[in-house]
Amino acid sequence: MALIEAHGLRKRYGATVALGGIDLSIEEGRILGLIGPNGAGKTTALNAILGLAPFEGELRVLGLDPWTERDALMREVCFIADVAILPRWIKVSQALDYVAGVHPRFDRAKAEGFLAKTSIKRTSRVKELSKGMVAQLHLALVMAIDARLLVLDEPTLGLDLLYRKQFYDSLLNDYFDHTRTIVVTTHQVEELQNILTDVMFLNGGRIVLSHSMEEFEARYVEALVGPEQLAAARALKPIYEREVFGRSVLLFDGADRKQLAALGEVRTPSIADVFVAVIGGENGIYGASAKGVNR
Repeated sequence: MALIEAHGLRKRYGATVALGGIDLSIEEGRILGLIGPNGAGKTTALNAILGLAPFEGELRVLGLDPWTERDALMREVCFIADVAILPRWIKVSQALDYVAGVHPRFDRAKAEGFLAKTSIKRTSRVKELSKGMVAQLHLALVMAIDARLLVLDEPTLGLDLLYRKQFYDSLLNDYFDHTRTIVVTTHQVEELQNILTDVMFLNGGRIVLSHSMEEFEARYVEALVGPEQLAAARALKPIYEREVFGRSVLLFDGADRKQLAALGEVRTPSIADVFVAVIGGENGIYGASAKGVNR
């Protein structure tokens, strides 16, 4: 059974359709990147999964209805949002005391071990910490809870590159064990490419792309070609095209790599490249440059 499974998941806010009847299935032990522009429905989907908002359709998380069985669900789930929720007046030691008192699966020694790798003092108050340190503290608290599902909504928003790298390194090395499941939304998709097992694009409340990273890397290919090979490359029907230093970069969905290699330099595109092609084409941002995206 899938850890998260939805059929016809819908959510409206008045006349606005935030989720338009999506189907999804997320297996145990996966790291899913949920990617989309602002207003795509990412946070709405996470709120439904976490039992923070009612919904229409069918949704089961760890076999539970998140809206009617949220108390049981929260024993198995951790959540980090883009806005730190820790009170600014609380001391680090008090935050440890609080989580130890309210969550039966919190391992204080493990949290202390994570914090020992940082420069955070136990006597410091949250208001005295930098944003990066607050993120480190929040992550230490969450990773010390033996949860089956971790949900991250823009967890590194506003952090500098060093803190973002440390955050994801800690997530992989100290938390993920191939049985836990992580769902993460972010706009910094380049930094997620190497940690994800699955990727999903949301746009306008619909899923417009959903692949494992193995499928993604096998399906999409970019070719960097010179002017003399451009017509032949275009004949193979790219889904997107852009120009870089006088040469054209064409993105293909399901094209023959050997055929493309005869025309120019072939490489696997980034998630960001495919995102621009798929979402940009759907939203009409890039006009004729995004052509006939196949899903």
